[in-house]
Amino acid sequence: MHFKHPEILYFLFLLIVPILVHLFQLRRFKTSYFTNVRFLKELAIQTRKSSKIKKRLLLATRLLLLFCAIIAFAQPFFEAADSKNASNEMYIVLDNSFSMQAKGKKGELLKRAVQELLENTPENTQFSLLTNTENFWNTDIKSSKSALQNLKYSATSFDLSAITAKIKAHKSAHKKDIVIITDAVGLKENDIATIDFEEKPYFIVPEVEQKNNVSIDSVYINQTLENFYEIGINLSAYGEDFKPISTALYNQNKLIAKTIINFDTKKKKINFTIPKEAFHGYVAIEDNGLTYDNKLFFSISKNKKTNVISIGEPEKSNFLSRIYTSAEFNYNNYPIGSLDYNSLEKQNTIILNELIDIPQALQTTLKAFVSKGGNLVVIPSEKTSLSSLNALLGNFGKIQFGNLETNRKLITKINFDHPLFSGVFENKITNFQYPKVNSSFAVSSSYPAVLSFEDQTAFVTAVQNQVSGITVFTAPINSTNSNFQQSPLIVPLFYKIAQNNQKTGVNALTIGNNQPYFVDVLLTKDAILEVKGTDDSFIPIQQILNNKVKLTFNDFPETAGNYSVFDKKEWVENISFNYKRTESDLSQVNTNVVSDFKTADTISTIFNTLQTERTDSQIWKWFVIFALLFLALEMAIIKFVK
Repeated sequence: MHFKHPEILYFLFLLIVPILVHLFQLRRFKTSYFTNVRFLKELAIQTRKSSKIKKRLLLATRLLLLFCAIIAFAQPFFEAADSKNASNEMYIVLDNSFSMQAKGKKGELLKRAVQELLENTPENTQFSLLTNTENFWNTDIKSSKSALQNLKYSATSFDLSAITAKIKAHKSAHKKDIVIITDAVGLKENDIATIDFEEKPYFIVPEVEQKNNVSIDSVYINQTLENFYEIGINLSAYGEDFKPISTALYNQNKLIAKTIINFDTKKKKINFTIPKEAFHGYVAIEDNGLTYDNKLFFSISKNKKTNVISIGEPEKSNFLSRIYTSAEFNYNNYPIGSLDYNSLEKQNTIILNELIDIPQALQTTLKAFVSKGGNLVVIPSEKTSLSSLNALLGNFGKIQFGNLETNRKLITKINFDHPLFSGVFENKITNFQYPKVNSSFAVSSSYPAVLSFEDQTAFVTAVQNQVSGITVFTAPINSTNSNFQQSPLIVPLFYKIAQNNQKTGVNALTIGNNQPYFVDVLLTKDAILEVKGTDDSFIPIQQILNNKVKLTFNDFPETAGNYSVFDKKEWVENISFNYKRTESDLSQVNTNVVSDFKTADTISTIFNTLQTERTDSQIWKWFVIFALLFLALEMAIIKFVK
């Protein structure tokens, strides 16, 4: 037992006062008997005996009364089992990712978690609230009520390691109590490894009852017809036993097509045919699972021709004119002697086709062209000046040419994961008619190959960055040195090279991917592009290039939807944003990683447990009660005992 005010115990010396008073009252006196009262002697002896009993009872009750009163003022208590952590700071981590839209026994997981926090958090409890995107430091439930009630689902996935790093960075003289409320979808052991095991957190993992979910994964142009687009839509089903699902296509919020999908497989692909014109809308489904992935917004712009120029001998560039047709490209070829340098900045892609020498003026122009978002293709000649070629390539990265090797090589390997081949092949091809070259250059490069020879050296390599792309061939591809011009690979390769960083097909950006977007518009230095949606608008990071503007969105916008790019009040083009589909699979729940930590069903359980373990048992009230009882007992003795 401990005392809050132990110094008051010194007053226990006052217990000697009733004893002294009692002893004083017991002093012996000489007794004189008178004749007229002698007959009362026997009665006096009996009275004296009862008086002694009464005085002793009064002495006992007064001693106990005084003792209890002194002990009560000293405030005794039994120390709590976990009293050393009573001053800990509270941190509540609330997962508001889209997977928390799933339904439990009492509704959506996030909404139920918020309601429990509002109902069960003590008003006098100070805590810090951290979500996927927002932090509320040193607050209480009254101050944070509005923020909790207006908390929205976040496009940012739940990253426990990042949140715990914020908590660690929040320096404090006290230890920390951490309560983590999450459905554990996608929770990894690496996230748990960052937690300080001296301060084991409490986990609340609400159980999901409805795990079936259907997600729209992607939209693309499956086929381009003369007057129509055939739109392909990929969907994924997570769970078992799906009912038929309605799927609809909207343009400018107007329904233009609708169908019913039966999920006999986990992956499903459907097609819609729409007129070959600008599109600004979305595809939507209706299911009983998550709602965030039930819409995919996309835009299709009017066809804009890509400007491509090749520099080299016309007879060696005829194959390019068959790839870059007038329907989609503005293609021109110029020999080096008749090249207009002023026209280069208007191009999207420049191809150096087997130039023997690259003039310094052209190198300087090409360096500026690439830095402003242009695509460059370098095809060497057998007679190429290595010094001028390496000087040019040295401006763009670590890639250098060596001596010409005259041994015959087959092109046998395709890098299907490279951006230049993304979406080109439905399946990975392992056996095809291998093109060959009779001579090639040795190349030192730190960049992945797009196409490789049988000896694993690069035939085509690329230097990719966010603004532009530099594609380098290591061998001439004229008909004398190679049969690559007759290979089926040449068309998709050169087509993708020319379209690199150009808007083709479906425009459906993903929020948070930080992939740059290029807008074909000429701006003055002081002009600023703004992105506007139905409910919000923002100004992205932007860089003015030759004839376009590079936009970087970071984590904006916060809400998926159809947006438009404006130059002041003038419309420039449409753009669409979507959430990542990383939360769609509710079977990713990983509760095993939290098995070593304390868990609870509700936040009230945690608060009650902490209060019980860390609250001292105050017993001074019992001593007050006993003091009052002894006081009442004393009064009764005085009144009723003779």
